[in-house]
Amino acid sequence: MKVSEFSHAHTSAFDDLALPLCPSLYNLACWLTRNPSEAEDLVQETYAKALRGFGSFQTGTNFKAWIFRILRNCFLSSRSGLAATRTISLDESPGAVDTPDPEPSPEMQLILRCQREQVQAALEQLSPDFVEVLILCDVEEMKYRDIADVLSIPAGTVMSRLSRARAALRRALLANHAQGQSR
Repeated sequence: MKVSEFSHAHTSAFDDLALPLCPSLYNLACWLTRNPSEAEDLVQETYAKALRGFGSFQTGTNFKAWIFRILRNCFLSSRSGLAATRTISLDESPGAVDTPDPEPSPEMQLILRCQREQVQAALEQLSPDFVEVLILCDVEEMKYRDIADVLSIPAGTVMSRLSRARAALRRALLANHAQGQSR
């Protein structure tokens, strides 16, 4: 097989596995960076590193977990540590959950935006470890063992962290709601 044929087959196989994951990778990147431009750069860096390292990917294993781990490692290596204070736009954010109705009423749009803002504000109060596990499990719908692979932690830790993250999110939402009621 010629080098160009190998490269084309190699790239084609990578494209087939990687391209469908672009929206999910971008969504996590947005949550990690809190900046759409940085998220785009992070996803681009992830794809570049994943393509270069695709030869080391073991066929039959979980590609999604493999590439999410690369994204997370790219993010962590670009920071001295996960930022403790970050800002997030309260405007429509990429990857936000859309309503099932393609044309919601203006009232429904306002309600959904307020709910989204409340969840985003509550997520901002959580530690990055909690946000990561919530996004990977509840938004990206990854299995516990895949999250464990991505985060390099035991599956039991994923379950424990997820339970604590959900409880902390619930407390933050209730506290924010109570604070809004007292105004």
